[in-house]
Amino acid sequence: MATTDVPKHIISEIPTYITVYSDGTVDRPRQPPTVPPNPNHPNSPSKDIIISQNPNISARIYLPKNPTTKLPILVFFHGGGFFFESAFSKVHHEHFNIFIPLANSIVVSVEYRLAPEHPLPACYNDCWNSLQWVASNSAKNPVNPEPWLINHGDFNRVFIGGASAGGNIVHNIAMRAGSEALPNDVKLLGAILQHPLFYSSYPVGLENVKLKDFYSYLWNFVYPSAPGGIDNPMVNPVGIGAPSLDGLGCDRMIVCVAGKDKLRERGVWYYELIKKSGWKGKLELFEEEDEDHVYHIFHPESESGQKLIKHLASFLHEYSLSNSSNFRPFLLPPLCSSSQDVEGDSALRRIRLLLKG
Repeated sequence: MATTDVPKHIISEIPTYITVYSDGTVDRPRQPPTVPPNPNHPNSPSKDIIISQNPNISARIYLPKNPTTKLPILVFFHGGGFFFESAFSKVHHEHFNIFIPLANSIVVSVEYRLAPEHPLPACYNDCWNSLQWVASNSAKNPVNPEPWLINHGDFNRVFIGGASAGGNIVHNIAMRAGSEALPNDVKLLGAILQHPLFYSSYPVGLENVKLKDFYSYLWNFVYPSAPGGIDNPMVNPVGIGAPSLDGLGCDRMIVCVAGKDKLRERGVWYYELIKKSGWKGKLELFEEEDEDHVYHIFHPESESGQKLIKHLASFLHEYSLSNSSNFRPFLLPPLCSSSQDVEGDSALRRIRLLLKG
């Protein structure tokens, strides 16, 4: 008996950004282009590395040109709603080419697995494994050694950071670091949350109540089995069953928000929750009132982008500012416009609509 091919149909989607079909294929029509690393960049050499082959975790690592001292290590988790973007995208690569010489730090930008092919909590596990791998390079004979970390990294100054969904990941990794040890007794010194993605079944502050439907849908899309739904502790830090926030496993934290960002109220809410939790670390809130979601990622060369990057540089080097030889940022010349820049900006504006929710 002849069989009839059944046309594939849409199972779920976030229109124009991601579509999941009945045959298991996934289409991301607006996924930004990726670019190769540049080991010969004049200010921020970069290369791609494999952290794990099972599961498949990789990263792009950046190093300031000709480092003369041990440098802070920032393990960074990109944004994109847990289902979009890449550590290898043009957006993030160009951001870090500007960030690295100003921050004078090593950055390990993690390429974690994306939902829905790999539903949460896969990305949390990937990012934790990445932090463990970074810490493992402090051993005398690491199993999967990375020379840039071994030769130039200061394992007394290990930080995690992330933007949007990546900021959410930072929180969850910092909580895990409070209850699980890293290899070789490496400690997490600080955490940077840039416009973090948190939500709950109830509004906070001056938040638009209409946002709940979108973020509830998004959370179910990336973590359909989440106990408690949108009040799961991984997206609602004080949801039912959430561990106390005083268990954060770092000594310092900065929460960054933007006045025009739809997630601004959640960032301030999170800051206030930490402040009242009894956590003994040093906590800071940074706000740029006239900017929108992850402006510094899209436009790191802008005045406000440079302001935030320099502030984060001070945060990364606060431990050693008494020794000025440890912190040598330099200013980059203004970037010139080009047809390529205009084309890139157009793509970034489209991506921005997603990240703004």
